[in-house]
Amino acid sequence: MMMIVHPFIVVENCKDEIKYYQHVLGGDIEILRKQGEEVYNADLHADGAVIKFADTRAAKPVLKGDYVRVFLKIETEEKFRSIYGQFAEDGTVNTEVYEAPFNGLLAIVTDRNGVCWVLSYYRI
Repeated sequence: MMMIVHPFIVVENCKDEIKYYQHVLGGDIEILRKQGEEVYNADLHADGAVIKFADTRAAKPVLKGDYVRVFLKIETEEKFRSIYGQFAEDGTVNTEVYEAPFNGLLAIVTDRNGVCWVLSYYRI
């Protein structure tokens, strides 16, 4: 038996915010539940990963961003720097990009929705 884990991110205004994440990470949006024009649940399928999203009206989080970190292993340095820059633009840099001991890059950035991303790029 295998367990599959997907990040589940709760945002205000899921309809617009999932488009923001699609712009940063790429991929395709799958709307799972909506009422009228309001989107309550959606998935973002990007590079083989699935990130699940819910609107605050559907998920009712305790704290914005809660205390979860999303670890994102990125395949190229160019994509790493692009994602880092876009999240940092409207967010907060927790740890600047640095050369990690595993022969790669690491950075921690909190995006505009309070989601903390641990970004990694491993050189071969």
